[in-house]
Amino acid sequence: MNSTSEKSDYLLLFRGADWHRGLSPDEIQKTMTVWMAWFNRLIEEGRCKGGQSLGPDSKVVSGKMKNVVDGPYAEAKESVAGYFLLTVGSLEEAAEIAQECPTLSYGTTVEVRPLLARCAASEMAAKPALVHA
Repeated sequence: MNSTSEKSDYLLLFRGADWHRGLSPDEIQKTMTVWMAWFNRLIEEGRCKGGQSLGPDSKVVSGKMKNVVDGPYAEAKESVAGYFLLTVGSLEEAAEIAQECPTLSYGTTVEVRPLLARCAASEMAAKPALVHA
Protein backbone atom coordinates (compact mmCIF):
# COMPACT_ATOMS: atom_id res chain seq x y z
CA MET A 1 0.00 0.00 0.00
CA ASN A 2 1.22 3.52 -0.76
CA SER A 3 2.08 5.98 1.95
CA THR A 4 0.25 9.29 1.89
CA SER A 5 3.19 11.00 0.16
CA GLU A 6 3.65 8.31 -2.49
CA LYS A 7 1.36 8.68 -5.50
CA SER A 8 0.52 6.24 -8.27
CA ASP A 9 -1.37 6.56 -11.54
CA TYR A 10 -4.85 5.14 -12.03
CA LEU A 11 -7.19 5.18 -14.98
CA LEU A 12 -10.92 5.78 -14.63
CA LEU A 13 -12.67 4.21 -17.63
CA PHE A 14 -16.18 5.57 -18.14
CA ARG A 15 -18.57 3.13 -19.77
CA GLY A 16 -21.98 4.04 -21.14
CA ALA A 17 -21.83 6.63 -23.89
CA ASP A 18 -25.61 6.89 -24.06
CA TRP A 19 -26.23 7.96 -20.43
CA HIS A 20 -28.04 11.10 -21.64
CA ARG A 21 -30.76 9.31 -23.64
CA GLY A 22 -34.19 10.20 -22.32
CA LEU A 23 -33.01 13.35 -20.52
CA SER A 24 -34.15 16.84 -21.43
CA PRO A 25 -31.62 19.28 -22.86
CA ASP A 26 -31.79 21.17 -19.55
CA GLU A 27 -31.01 18.00 -17.54
CA ILE A 28 -28.09 17.21 -19.84
CA GLN A 29 -26.74 20.77 -19.49
CA LYS A 30 -27.01 20.66 -15.68
CA THR A 31 -25.30 17.27 -15.51
CA MET A 32 -22.48 18.35 -17.82
CA THR A 33 -21.94 21.50 -15.74
CA VAL A 34 -21.56 19.31 -12.63
CA TRP A 35 -19.27 16.94 -14.59
CA MET A 36 -16.96 19.76 -15.71
CA ALA A 37 -16.84 21.25 -12.21
CA TRP A 38 -15.85 17.80 -10.87
CA PHE A 39 -13.17 17.38 -13.55
CA ASN A 40 -11.78 20.91 -13.08
CA ARG A 41 -11.65 20.48 -9.27
CA LEU A 42 -9.67 17.25 -9.64
CA ILE A 43 -7.24 19.02 -12.02
CA GLU A 44 -6.84 21.97 -9.63
CA GLU A 45 -6.22 19.60 -6.70
CA GLY A 46 -3.48 17.87 -8.70
CA ARG A 47 -5.27 14.52 -8.52
CA CYS A 48 -6.17 14.36 -12.23
CA LYS A 49 -3.63 14.76 -15.05
CA GLY A 50 -6.33 14.95 -17.70
CA GLY A 51 -9.06 13.07 -19.47
CA GLN A 52 -10.82 12.78 -22.77
CA SER A 53 -14.03 11.57 -24.36
CA LEU A 54 -13.67 8.81 -26.94
CA GLY A 55 -15.45 8.74 -30.28
CA PRO A 56 -17.90 5.92 -31.02
CA ASP A 57 -16.06 4.61 -34.10
CA SER A 58 -13.03 2.37 -33.90
CA LYS A 59 -11.07 -0.36 -35.61
CA VAL A 60 -10.06 -3.60 -33.91
CA VAL A 61 -6.85 -5.27 -35.08
CA SER A 62 -6.31 -8.89 -34.08
CA GLY A 63 -4.81 -12.28 -34.87
CA LYS A 64 -1.82 -13.56 -36.77
CA MET A 65 -3.26 -12.18 -39.98
CA LYS A 66 -3.65 -8.75 -38.31
CA ASN A 67 -7.29 -8.55 -39.35
CA VAL A 68 -8.91 -5.14 -39.11
CA VAL A 69 -12.64 -4.93 -38.38
CA ASP A 70 -14.99 -2.22 -37.27
CA GLY A 71 -15.39 -1.99 -33.51
CA PRO A 72 -15.94 -1.73 -30.68
CA TYR A 73 -17.49 -5.12 -29.94
CA ALA A 74 -19.20 -4.11 -26.71
CA GLU A 75 -22.78 -2.89 -26.63
CA ALA A 76 -23.14 0.90 -26.41
CA LYS A 77 -23.87 0.70 -22.67
CA GLU A 78 -20.59 -1.17 -22.14
CA SER A 79 -18.29 0.65 -24.57
CA VAL A 80 -15.65 2.96 -23.14
CA ALA A 81 -16.86 6.54 -23.53
CA GLY A 82 -13.86 8.29 -22.00
CA TYR A 83 -11.26 8.32 -19.28
CA PHE A 84 -9.53 10.32 -16.54
CA LEU A 85 -5.88 9.80 -15.63
CA LEU A 86 -5.50 10.19 -11.87
CA THR A 87 -2.43 10.49 -9.67
CA VAL A 88 -3.51 9.61 -6.15
CA GLY A 89 -2.34 7.75 -3.06
CA SER A 90 -4.24 4.48 -3.45
CA LEU A 91 -6.71 2.40 -5.42
CA GLU A 92 -9.24 3.16 -2.69
CA GLU A 93 -8.80 6.91 -3.21
CA ALA A 94 -9.24 6.45 -6.97
CA ALA A 95 -12.44 4.45 -6.31
CA GLU A 96 -13.74 7.22 -4.02
CA ILE A 97 -13.20 9.71 -6.84
CA ALA A 98 -15.04 7.37 -9.23
CA GLN A 99 -17.99 7.33 -6.82
CA GLU A 100 -18.35 11.09 -7.43
CA CYS A 101 -19.08 10.57 -11.15
CA PRO A 102 -22.16 12.71 -11.92
CA THR A 103 -23.62 10.25 -14.45
CA LEU A 104 -23.58 7.08 -12.30
CA SER A 105 -27.29 7.47 -11.59
CA TYR A 106 -27.94 7.57 -15.37
CA GLY A 107 -26.30 4.21 -16.06
CA THR A 108 -22.63 5.10 -16.45
CA THR A 109 -20.19 2.68 -14.88
CA VAL A 110 -16.63 3.55 -13.92
CA GLU A 111 -13.82 1.01 -13.97
CA VAL A 112 -10.82 1.93 -11.82
CA ARG A 113 -7.48 0.44 -12.94
CA PRO A 114 -3.94 0.98 -11.67
CA LEU A 115 -1.36 1.77 -14.33
CA LEU A 116 1.66 -0.51 -14.16
CA ALA A 117 5.25 0.46 -14.92
CA ARG A 118 5.55 -2.81 -16.86
CA CYS A 119 3.15 -5.52 -17.98
CA ALA A 120 3.44 -9.02 -16.48
CA ALA A 121 5.18 -10.40 -19.58
CA SER A 122 7.75 -7.58 -19.48
CA GLU A 123 8.39 -8.28 -15.78
CA MET A 124 8.97 -11.95 -16.58
CA ALA A 125 11.29 -11.10 -19.47
CA ALA A 126 13.34 -8.78 -17.23
CA LYS A 127 14.10 -11.55 -14.70
CA PRO A 128 17.21 -13.58 -15.44
CA ALA A 129 16.44 -17.08 -16.68
CA LEU A 130 16.97 -19.81 -14.14
CA VAL A 131 19.76 -22.14 -15.09
CA HIS A 132 18.95 -25.81 -14.47
CA ALA A 133 21.83 -28.06 -13.49
